Amino acid sequence: MSRLWYGKKGRRHQPINHKYTLVNLTQYFQFLYLLVFYGNLQTYTIFESLSVVSVAEYHRRIDALNTEELRTLCRRLQITTREDINSKQVAPVKADLESESFRPNLSDPSELLQPDQIEKLTKHLPPRTIGYPWTLVYGTGKHGTSLKTLYRTMTGLDTPVLMVIKDSDGQVFGALASEPFKVSDGFYGTGETFVFTFSPEFEVFKWTGDNMFFIKGDMDSLAFGGGGGEFALWLDGDLYHGRSHSCKTFGNHTLSKKEDFFIQDIEIWAFE
Repeated sequence: MSRLWYGKKGRRHQPINHKYTLVNLTQYFQFLYLLVFYGNLQTYTIFESLSVVSVAEYHRRIDALNTEELRTLCRRLQITTREDINSKQVAPVKADLESESFRPNLSDPSELLQPDQIEKLTKHLPPRTIGYPWTLVYGTGKHGTSLKTLYRTMTGLDTPVLMVIKDSDGQVFGALASEPFKVSDGFYGTGETFVFTFSPEFEVFKWTGDNMFFIKGDMDSLAFGGGGGEFALWLDGDLYHGRSHSCKTFGNHTLSKKEDFFIQDIEIWAFE
């Protein structure tokens, strides 16, 4: 806040420029009053009798206050400065912007994922998916429960795909595949592949580097991970029964509440 102060014979004094701008005019005069009559909080004591000080003395006392003393004075008087207001406004605005940047556009509303869960997953997706909308390419509610149909919906896709599963216990978990699902003689995929769970808290398990057992599919089952004879995630051909176990590929624990589970719904999202 800047003011031109006039002393005797109308002489002008230099304007006061200070980083602490008071929000309220009444608070401003309270502030000036205490600065003039009480001075520096650390080196002055309360004047025994009120007296008028010169403008030069006023400026000297303003200059003598350092940043921390001004903050202390404002807190004692319960005066709100613009700095306080801006600091409170910046934090939520920044959080909103960060949240917005991790909120992709979806071709259809997800029946399995909440907005905050989508944001959490987005932060772990491969960089090549960023900026692309999520397209629902398969859902048990729309396409039925058939692995053969699931493979058919992958035709023509050239993008990673995200499989989200909800079991009969209401737990949500799944996997990100580096390429669309297909029938294969052996394992395929790359280290972009990972598995995740929201049961009970959100966790992502990425490639450990121990082996290359990412994805394997045939007409009877679809599996993720391997090593030691166990899969991180396994689904049967009817997409009715599944199993989850710890495995070396991802270093994961059981994704579902129980190792064996029954599938309630599945969604598969592509990024295009």
